[in-house]
Amino acid sequence: MSRILACLDDSPYAAGICDLAAWASRRLDWEIELLHVLQRKSAVHARHDLSGAIGLGVKGDLLEELTRMDERQGRLAIEKGQALLNAAEQRLHEAAVVGVAIVHRHGGIVETILEREAEAGLLVMGKRGASSEFAAAHLGSKIERVLRASAKPMLIAPLNPAMPSSIVLAYDGGKSAGRAVERLQQSPLFRGLPIHLLMAGANSTGNRESLAQVAETLTQGGASVTWELREGTAEEVISETVAARPGSLLVMGAYGHSPLRNLLIGSTTTATIRLVDVPILLMR
Repeated sequence: MSRILACLDDSPYAAGICDLAAWASRRLDWEIELLHVLQRKSAVHARHDLSGAIGLGVKGDLLEELTRMDERQGRLAIEKGQALLNAAEQRLHEAAVVGVAIVHRHGGIVETILEREAEAGLLVMGKRGASSEFAAAHLGSKIERVLRASAKPMLIAPLNPAMPSSIVLAYDGGKSAGRAVERLQQSPLFRGLPIHLLMAGANSTGNRESLAQVAETLTQGGASVTWELREGTAEEVISETVAARPGSLLVMGAYGHSPLRNLLIGSTTTATIRLVDVPILLMR
């Protein structure tokens, strides 16, 4: 059996991560692994301490004090992380998921997630991390790094997500969009949910025929499908469409171009995640 890897930190997104993971678990009949990674921080760095400028006569005592402070902060961080995991486990049990496992690790957040995802079929992360109170409209740096390195589908939780009752599939004709169509046909995660197929582009015969063909493929699988072709930038068209469809789950491909191209001219994936306020399932 595959499992869902739900990645938690002490951000306001933790509850939404749990709720979306529980929703996916019930539909897929998969267990959930709750992961919290503790990054060790230096007490000197945390206090912005300038001990190097202090005379040699007191430096030894200062370093001993900082070492003790670092140890206390480390123990507190462990207890805080365990409390977070315990509360999340209780929330998931109340949501009647099939099984919950807890993993509490020290180390690099991105590296640990990529290690644990080997046993997972789906990742769930929050749109922003523990520093979400700063630059709230931006995408968390950790999630972008994981997205670019991971090979697994990722479900991104906004604040206070509504549980999905319909799907908006952003289709661009790329390979990842094609895999998304296959998942929509095959996975019980989407079973019974109406699908709105969306493309941003010119109102051309080719685009209309492409959308109609995909819609027919999904309809043959038993889904209720509508489709729409709208002119405009992809991120604007997608964000306006999902905003007009409360309860939707946005499904789209992730990072269809090279990292260098994205660095130079921007990424539709990153821009869309920043703009929309619904759960997003990204396919690689």
